[in-house]
Amino acid sequence: MSGQLKEVRNRIKSTQSNLQITKAMKMVSAAKLRRAQDAILLMRPYALKLQEMLQNIVSSSEGSIELKLAAQRPVEKVLIVVITSDRGLCGAYNSNLIKLAKQVIREKYEEQFAKGHVEILPIGKKGYEHFSKTGYKLNDTFWHLFAHLDFDHVKQAAAFAMEGFINGTYDAVDIIYSEFKNAATQRFVTEQFLPVARVENTDSKAARADFIFEPEKNTLIAELMPKILNTQLYKAMLDANASEHGARMTAMDKATENANELLRSYKISYNRARQAAITTELTEIVSGAAALEG
Repeated sequence: MSGQLKEVRNRIKSTQSNLQITKAMKMVSAAKLRRAQDAILLMRPYALKLQEMLQNIVSSSEGSIELKLAAQRPVEKVLIVVITSDRGLCGAYNSNLIKLAKQVIREKYEEQFAKGHVEILPIGKKGYEHFSKTGYKLNDTFWHLFAHLDFDHVKQAAAFAMEGFINGTYDAVDIIYSEFKNAATQRFVTEQFLPVARVENTDSKAARADFIFEPEKNTLIAELMPKILNTQLYKAMLDANASEHGARMTAMDKATENANELLRSYKISYNRARQAAITTELTEIVSGAAALEG
């Protein structure tokens, strides 16, 4: 019986230690989430408006000038940018992104993948580790970007994708990332990065805007397009960063609840075992006393 009590005491002590860790990690993630959330909420309207403007320019300029980053051609070689996190303990966040990447390859680029023409560009250690172990064609140049999450470093990855598209190394570039909604909700999305998407034909005035260009149109578009695409990838990175901290905070909150529940059950088991031990000792004492009297 004493051995059983010792085992339960050890489990209680271990669970209490885990409880302190999960509480601390939840608080750290909550603090990081506030900063990450502020960054993406301030960035998103600006980035979305630039993206909308770029699509309108590309659609309204069709045939008038050469737009290398919007060139539509048969898709033979594909680059898929998969943005995961560097660390775990964030629930199913990373596994859902990896699952989505594999689904996109299976449903959209199955033929290209069979020919070995699908390349993965992971950003984040978890995605890099997974795809490097599972036999996918991999580019490991930018997997560490979250260690230096700023515009100057992110635009290097965007420049790599744009250069590869222009020189024909890739015919299409997609981004897979998690779009931040709130601390408990993320939306896992696939976004076309290159070629720049065109606005579909519609009668809406907002769909196609009439722009006045100053300075000359070709010069301005050549300057604007890379900068807007840099911003698009940076927005995806900020979304992913906020989503990661939200997912980790939610996961640690759930882990804390589970640890408290487990702790309660262990304490009940301990009290029952202790009560049984006391009852056994009393029974032995009474039996011994009765035997001496007899």
